[in-house]
Amino acid sequence: MRRGGKTEVLNNKQCIYMELLHMSVFSQSFSPCGRFLAAGNNYGEIALFSLSAALSPEATGLNQKPVLTFTAHEGPVFSLLSTDCHLLSAGNGEVSAWSWAELTKKNAKPLWTKRPNYKSSLEIPEINSMAVNPSDNSLVIGGGDNNVHILDLEHGAFKLVLQGHSDYIHCVSVREREAEILSGGEDGAVRIWDSRTGQSVHCIEVYKYKTCARPQYGKWISCVTTDSDWMLCGGGPSLSLWHLRSLSPTSIFPLTGCQRQATFYQDMILAVGEGSFVSHCLLGGEVKAQIPCMPQSLNTLQLNTNSTEHRVLTAGGSSSHIDVFTNLSYRAFSLSF
Repeated sequence: MRRGGKTEVLNNKQCIYMELLHMSVFSQSFSPCGRFLAAGNNYGEIALFSLSAALSPEATGLNQKPVLTFTAHEGPVFSLLSTDCHLLSAGNGEVSAWSWAELTKKNAKPLWTKRPNYKSSLEIPEINSMAVNPSDNSLVIGGGDNNVHILDLEHGAFKLVLQGHSDYIHCVSVREREAEILSGGEDGAVRIWDSRTGQSVHCIEVYKYKTCARPQYGKWISCVTTDSDWMLCGGGPSLSLWHLRSLSPTSIFPLTGCQRQATFYQDMILAVGEGSFVSHCLLGGEVKAQIPCMPQSLNTLQLNTNSTEHRVLTAGGSSSHIDVFTNLSYRAFSLSF
């Protein structure tokens, strides 16, 4: 009995070690107050970290561990997004909403779980990306059925389907001022939609532009984000900056590998992808710096703009660790599942 008990404990430790060894972080989102970070992994788990505790001068290794970990979806948590009160999580075929007030009390019960209206009840396509459209309080969802689904958050019902991509969608973004939605997919296209009518108004096939094309990496678009009249997109094609009024690329960034997420930050662009670093790029196309990270490749990059006291940059990828930057020039420490 005694020996069997030791074996069972050892097997449990081995399972935990193997799980951590093969863990990937796919998504992150900061709480509305900016004091907490939620991160989702490939095992369907969401971990909640206290930034207040981790950034304290008296912080220990224990403060870099989650204050709460729970299973949110059967498959990976591909996307996380915060509204004023809720944390939204997306996995295989479904979106769930969690109350931030309840999560901080360590109560992890979903308020609701919804599935888009798929063509087949047997279809369980992954949901890769979400964005909130503040103009009509809707949730924009892009995923594996090649469509963009629009969920009315006020009434809790899906109200529109944007059809046009010929392969599954990796990323979505909202251009609020122009009432437009952008989506990028495996088909190599960035589509621009009129959010009021649901019509596709432009289709940019990035891989067909000689300056952007990288046939060795494929044509798929893995990241797209907007800032007023500008768009960043990349994946198989090089990460590039586009002027949306002229629909033309103005800067091509000489980064190796596929970029999985990019964001505008002041007069720079921050990007992560294949490679163990966060790239700092100038708007003109130059790579200013590449800051080392712990994971060998990165999936997600988030800047906490919800709190000046806890203003950090976090990056996660092919590891159970999430790197925290209190200064963009170096990694301060890592949070870990």
